Amino acid sequence: MTRPARTITSREFNQSTGAAKRAARNGPVYITDRGRPSHVLLSYEHYREMADSKPSIVDLLSATPGVGDIDFEVPRLRDLPRAAVLD
Repeated sequence: MTRPARTITSREFNQSTGAAKRAARNGPVYITDRGRPSHVLLSYEHYREMADSKPSIVDLLSATPGVGDIDFEVPRLRDLPRAAVLD
């Protein structure tokens, strides 16, 4: 779900944190420092929507065309380290 964004300066944020939190209920609030974006304030609900919608690496790989046609064999390691004997 796309939400409208709002931009405020870090000074405005420091002077009115409550207003920034209220604005974050409607969408991300970009906080600038010296005219450059430095932080983003999100409501917890919006953060969870973003975090839950991220596909896993397994999903991404399985969606890749031809991935099932790859033959991959892992060579067996013969030179494994041995435990030290400290007698």
